[in-house]
Amino acid sequence: MKENRMCVVTTTSITIKSFLLQQLIFLSQNGYDITIVCNYDEELIAFLPKNIKYNPITMKRGVDGLGALNSLDLLYKLFKKERFDIVQYSTPNAALYASIASWLTRTPVRLYCQWGIRYVGFTGWRRRVFKAIEKIVCSLSTYIEPDSYGNLQFSKSEKLYTSNKSNVIWNGSANGVDLNRFDFTSKQKWSDEIRQKYKISNDDLVFGFIGRLNKDKGINELLSAFKYISQHNVNVKLMMIGPEENAGVHQDLFEWSQQSETVIYCGFTNEVEKYYSALDVFILPSYREGFGSVVIEAEAMGIPVIVTDIPGPTDAMLRGETGLVVPKGEVDPLIEAMKTMLNPTLRHEMGEKAIVFVREKFDQRVLWKHILEDRNRLVMKERARKEGVV
Repeated sequence: MKENRMCVVTTTSITIKSFLLQQLIFLSQNGYDITIVCNYDEELIAFLPKNIKYNPITMKRGVDGLGALNSLDLLYKLFKKERFDIVQYSTPNAALYASIASWLTRTPVRLYCQWGIRYVGFTGWRRRVFKAIEKIVCSLSTYIEPDSYGNLQFSKSEKLYTSNKSNVIWNGSANGVDLNRFDFTSKQKWSDEIRQKYKISNDDLVFGFIGRLNKDKGINELLSAFKYISQHNVNVKLMMIGPEENAGVHQDLFEWSQQSETVIYCGFTNEVEKYYSALDVFILPSYREGFGSVVIEAEAMGIPVIVTDIPGPTDAMLRGETGLVVPKGEVDPLIEAMKTMLNPTLRHEMGEKAIVFVREKFDQRVLWKHILEDRNRLVMKERARKEGVV
């Protein structure tokens, strides 16, 4: 049987390595000839099986001028030569370039995986410009698949696209949760390991954040809220896990956190499952997200969560059952939520429900099967359209 030819385009290789590689391997084992396009990465080459092709193209983040035209030209030539059945794209610049190039080459299925809406965090002219770019990507795509129902509803309300060319696969998320990796039965062992490494007592209540440390992730609100909590409670800690970008972080808060013995900066890690295990509460005070995979990862480890009331993270938890929801950009409600989470009985009950919730709704292996069915449906629909059946 003829394989469906599929090209997956992202701006950086980290998206492939962190979210998509195992999913693409699964698709390649089930009737898909896969080509990956992203920036050059020797480590990615080492990870790839021989049956997955890799065509590196540099697509810088942010405004790139002439570099954007070069990226667009290279994608156009690749798509024209290979004649893929599906071109799938995500992340801002890759989505813009790939949607234009695949439209110009009349690729049958032009699939925009909308894992976040960039302009949501902007105001004024920047919001108008980036909303216009988002509309261009959506209009050139034959199908759009946001990774949360919240972002689907938001996009339709913003008139980015209509229901007839959009859907969320299963319960959402880009890749679900690998329940073998995020193994709750290993939680105690991993917790002991990480707490010992950072000299955290078993009596300490640990709040935690995993992600890029910048303003858009709500780091200012998190540090402000924790500063209050630490001044009014003993035996509390805050673990900050992720690259220290510090973009837009208030200098006084950052300096306080660097000097405080209650705030622990851990840097980037490839073993996030161990770090979740050391937490008592996970907090994602972000201004915008596509879905918030970190939320379901924390819940898989039995950790209750606090998230902001934005599309994505609120789809990844059950309000009042697996965690709490607070307004974005506000410190006082976050303080109150953190105070509520000081209750050990509540944390235990929420953690138990979180494990069940994730196992029922976000098992990675189940999601992959739904994705395979969806890709097959899209290809067959376009083939039938071409043959005049529909």
